[in-house]
Amino acid sequence: MTPDGNDLCTQLGYDFKDPQLLQQALTHRSYSPEHNERLEFLGDSILGCVITKHLYASFPQLSEGELSRLRSNLVKEETLVILARQLGLGNHLRLGEGERKSAGFRRPSILADAVEALFGAVFLDGGFAAAEQVVLDLFVPYLEKVDLQTLGKDAKTMLQEYLQGRHIALPTYTVVGTQGAAHEQSFQVECAIPSLKITARGEGSSRRNAEQQAAQSAYQQLPEVK
Repeated sequence: MTPDGNDLCTQLGYDFKDPQLLQQALTHRSYSPEHNERLEFLGDSILGCVITKHLYASFPQLSEGELSRLRSNLVKEETLVILARQLGLGNHLRLGEGERKSAGFRRPSILADAVEALFGAVFLDGGFAAAEQVVLDLFVPYLEKVDLQTLGKDAKTMLQEYLQGRHIALPTYTVVGTQGAAHEQSFQVECAIPSLKITARGEGSSRRNAEQQAAQSAYQQLPEVK
């Protein structure tokens, strides 16, 4: 277990009976052959199941299509990265020397995968009910912030519709940096709306994801959205 693994357990609200599972969930492939990719595979399915069950019970008024779009808006890299940073997960990751030097602890894909690996580890350690509780404790507060009026619309679309509706020039998106090896790059993108004096940055494992993050940050700065 990492030196401050107990702190992470406190934040998750779950104490591992087998600390090795927690250690594996936090281990990147660059650090050890006993890495977290299989746990991430398992956790991805558990996350989808838990969120689907929760949305079905919580939003009886929504159609199948609306539920699917809401689930897609929740179970994605951007959300997982937000939750990972909320947990301070980067400080707990076990990374190889190369990943440490290239700031892998901040890379969105690594953070998102580690969150899903944690869900898989909790499932193996304590069963589905325990994993479900951990997932919901993280996601329900986030879900409460979701605007159902924008259901199914991504951040770039919402930002564009806002600006077009007010005859304001559309934003520009500029890649301002990249990190990591070619197969695991992280992109930093800036979104600029000069007429509103708004600039915002986002980071993601692809240019598209980084643009969405930047657009989301810019959207939250709009006068009527705050």
